[in-house]
Amino acid sequence: MEFVKDAKLISILIPVYNEAEVLQKLYSKLQNMAEGLNAYRFEFLFVDDGSADASMSIIRDLAATDARIAWVSLSRNFGKELAMLAGLDNVRGDATVVIDADLQDPPELIPRMIEQWERGFDDVYARRRTRSGESWLKKSTSKLYYRILQRTTRVQLQMDTGDFRLLDRKCVEALRQLRESERYTKGMFSWIGFRKVEVVYDRPARQGGITKWNYGQLVHLAIDGLTSCTTAPLRFSSFMGAVISIAAFAYLLVIVVRTLMWGNTAVGYPSLMAVMLFLGGVQLLSLGIIGEYIGRIFMESKRRPAYLVQSMHESRPE
Repeated sequence: MEFVKDAKLISILIPVYNEAEVLQKLYSKLQNMAEGLNAYRFEFLFVDDGSADASMSIIRDLAATDARIAWVSLSRNFGKELAMLAGLDNVRGDATVVIDADLQDPPELIPRMIEQWERGFDDVYARRRTRSGESWLKKSTSKLYYRILQRTTRVQLQMDTGDFRLLDRKCVEALRQLRESERYTKGMFSWIGFRKVEVVYDRPARQGGITKWNYGQLVHLAIDGLTSCTTAPLRFSSFMGAVISIAAFAYLLVIVVRTLMWGNTAVGYPSLMAVMLFLGGVQLLSLGIIGEYIGRIFMESKRRPAYLVQSMHESRPE
């Protein structure tokens, strides 16, 4: 294959965790995509996030036959957010495309992303028009969550999008400066700004293996998003405390007036218990919200490295 002299380098960043079933198919699609864009050079950077299957072995075999392939193997499973950071720290391209390994992010969309990048956009993000293979409950709760998140943060978020996007070099450099270990990269993409544009696609179902995201992990990710992007939960806790204090004071006045006018009575035990339980629940909720933020402060105060690399291999783009 012949390349244009001094052709721009496009890095394809692929976080991998137990994706042995689809890696060969993904590589074939990436090859076909790159062959259709011979005006550019490519590197394929796989970040193995502590896979327990044959993913790393397959990546090594691919790298032995294709000089464009690089890989970073993390010392354990750190999670996709930190795997993406490890990839961003090691990509070398003029632009970087972040893509999942499960082929729900179609490589065939990359040429359209590059076209928009060449028009001057710095962040070309893929917005999902449809989402095959996902339940009604998951799609509905996801939509509701992002609507709530958008209303509670001052940063303009991109709706119905994931991590599949093309980032100009300046965006990659900006993301490298954000070193927190408790990461919510979707919010960071929005926070750094730069010129953004969307490309719309129909998201296919997973091509193999099983999803790594169960509902418990999705709830954890949602909490990370809220605590990373906004302090609205803390403000909500303060607002609830103020409202309940006013209501309690008003109720106290009612009791005092009623006692002065009609004397003390023994009735009201059920309502008293209801009020006490309600106040106790609100206090525990508020403490839980405060605890989430304190926990994040605690984790960041340790100043541990975000990830550890077990081994790595650099590409040699033509």
